[in-house]
Amino acid sequence: MREILVPNLGESITEGTIASWFKKEGEPVSADEPLVELETDKVTVEINSPAEGILEKINKTAGENVSVNEVIGIVKTGVSAQSKPKDDLSTSPKSKKEEIKSEETLISPAARRLAEENSIDISKITGTGKHDQISKEDVILFLDKIKKPPNENKPDMNKSSDFTATSENTNKNEEIIPMSRLRQAIAQRLVQVQQTSAILTTFNEIDMSAVMNLRAKYKDAFEKKYGIKLGFMSFFVKAVIYALKEFPAINAEIRNNNIVYKKYYNIGVAVGGPKGLVVPVLKNAEKLSFADIEKEISRLALKVKDSAISLSELEGGTFSITNGGIYGSMLSTPILNPPQSAILGMHNIVQRPVVIHNEIVIRPVMYVALSYDHRIVDGKEAVTFLLRIKEAVEEPARLMLEA
Repeated sequence: MREILVPNLGESITEGTIASWFKKEGEPVSADEPLVELETDKVTVEINSPAEGILEKINKTAGENVSVNEVIGIVKTGVSAQSKPKDDLSTSPKSKKEEIKSEETLISPAARRLAEENSIDISKITGTGKHDQISKEDVILFLDKIKKPPNENKPDMNKSSDFTATSENTNKNEEIIPMSRLRQAIAQRLVQVQQTSAILTTFNEIDMSAVMNLRAKYKDAFEKKYGIKLGFMSFFVKAVIYALKEFPAINAEIRNNNIVYKKYYNIGVAVGGPKGLVVPVLKNAEKLSFADIEKEISRLALKVKDSAISLSELEGGTFSITNGGIYGSMLSTPILNPPQSAILGMHNIVQRPVVIHNEIVIRPVMYVALSYDHRIVDGKEAVTFLLRIKEAVEEPARLMLEA
């Protein structure tokens, strides 16, 4: 017998919640095969089978809380899938076992489990992962799509009877889903940072012409050489580091009654995942080239999408960047990611009239916002810091010289 234990999840995490099991009691399992999805207040992790055998017992079911090193199940070793009756595995030239193996390469375990729970035919889902693998996010998006009511079922706005507020109608038209542990943690942290920090936001606008022209000129050569597309984020990461070197307080944090100045630049880049916004960190970003930054962002974003991001990849950030522009945001005031002292908000790029040399011209403009903790960062520093980012992006040669 081998115990299935909750692994060490990091110094700051002591418990989690069972999200789902990928196997049922009595089913065969392989060594290192994902068995259960565990949700914590920071990441979702998969716990693998400690050995080959049969899933003998499940001690904790979906929705139950568990602690680090707690036994959540038992695998009976010495009994493998090969020793089980085979009459139902090879009834045709393509056996059921082969079909299962083929399905597992097409869909991730978490996505497969979610599809089974909702009786979804996976052949109707388009995979967006590597080799077109179906991720859990793909299943969630498919569920959202099929749950949307058809237009003909929309209430008639002219009939007051359709909007009678009875408890019966309310119950029928509401769906109550418990907040996930991650969503609860996000909510608590957002409230906490508002209560414990003196948050101010300053704004500016950036003419994106130079960067857009540079990308258009070199994007093909860049992708051919490095195997990755040249995006805007690498320019902003470089610009942020360029400005942080001049204003170290913005890269610092308050710890007890002390100010801790960081002499390294771990830049967090916010990424939307299937369960909310997470901020993976580019460690020692000052040492990364443009290509390295783009590759690392792509790698981390894919892990977030597949719910495979590790705790170590989310910790240690000194400054964060969030890009609401990819969702169409024109302007917003981002909230700090504690214990960091500032965060940069990027927004969409819009053709706007601007005055250059006393003439009105049309330029692609992005509004940017810097939220900062006024306890550690003065207004003058914040405004000038954002101005340095503007100057660096509008004259990217500065960044090339720094690289």
